[in-house]
Amino acid sequence: MNRVVITGIGVVSPVGCTLEDFWPALVEGRSAIGPFSVPRSERLSARIAAQISQFDPAALFGPKQLAAMDRFSQFALAAARAAVRDSGLDIFEQLGLETATVIGNASAGQTTLDDSYFRLYSENASRLHPLTIPRLMTSAAASHISMDLGLKGPTFCVGTACAAGTHAIGLAFHMIRSGQAPVAVAGGAEACLTTGTIKAWEALRVLSQDTCRPFSRTRSGLVLGEGAAVLILEERAHALARGARVYAEILGFGMSADAGDITSSDPNGAARAIRAALKDARKNADDVDYINAHGTGTIQNDRSETTALRDVFGPDVRRIAVSSSKAVLGHGLGAAGALEMAVTALAIHRQTIPPTANFEEVDPDCDLDVVPNVARQAKVNVAMSNSFAFGGLNAVLLASRA
Repeated sequence: MNRVVITGIGVVSPVGCTLEDFWPALVEGRSAIGPFSVPRSERLSARIAAQISQFDPAALFGPKQLAAMDRFSQFALAAARAAVRDSGLDIFEQLGLETATVIGNASAGQTTLDDSYFRLYSENASRLHPLTIPRLMTSAAASHISMDLGLKGPTFCVGTACAAGTHAIGLAFHMIRSGQAPVAVAGGAEACLTTGTIKAWEALRVLSQDTCRPFSRTRSGLVLGEGAAVLILEERAHALARGARVYAEILGFGMSADAGDITSSDPNGAARAIRAALKDARKNADDVDYINAHGTGTIQNDRSETTALRDVFGPDVRRIAVSSSKAVLGHGLGAAGALEMAVTALAIHRQTIPPTANFEEVDPDCDLDVVPNVARQAKVNVAMSNSFAFGGLNAVLLASRA
């Protein structure tokens, strides 16, 4: 089997659209959660989100491209371009024929959908934009990346809710490891901050009114975010032959389904995905130094994830640093797992564990070392990234120093 490494990372995030902005914000625990602005927001109860403000699509794309892209596709393509630049990869014609493109997304083109429905039902429009369907389809981001970068290998999208980004990277990892592709452009993208989407999330009664405090006793719910992260995955020999800088090596990928409740997570399902990732990587539980948790900041989810970690790692779980990036980035749904895998790879590369921001009080039900508020220089040889989605769809990635 081929070994698989990460050679490029591109991000479009609420804390910045370059790694030079992204990583320091994570390390310093500078949360992007705050007031946001979307059309027709007067109908919303929610007053906070992790919104991207430093993104100018007109500076990145021509009028023809923009006319065909929803905001989530814009994020995805910007992140993919940045990842390729970061990797130093030259995608010549033959490599383009072989390179895979796998992008996760949960909500599809919500900006397009929200605006279209408003025009149709509120303004009584007789017609919609002719590219409405191509804009809002879930696969649009993967298609735009493949077209823009000339990638003609296996190309598809993954729609597994909040685990979509992790599933996308994991499937791309398996493709390279098995020899189906030498390189993959993989990640996740989401632009879910519209009045209609947020109103639907309000109905679930899981949104926080102040901020996201994962694992803290005072946590009050999740905060929606948006963005994209794309990783360049390469067969290790291919990367080394061209002298590429390597962030981390992906060792294993685990998946499972709870087959239970549509919204409540089952710690048994999460634990099975974690064990599957360890088995796939041929690693033991005591090899893991850091876990980037799913850590949404809801009472039930954080408790369930803690139970799953205790189940797998036993009393030794307190030895492992566990932090959640959602206190800084919000919950980016289909982009969350990709953004968090980017954080995990950078933690390995920089030998620095980012903190769980906004932490206030220890919860006895979440008695983990959550690296509260202050980053930690530490030896990180093996790290894990967890994603546990609505519908009981679980995905876990394991990576190490290359």
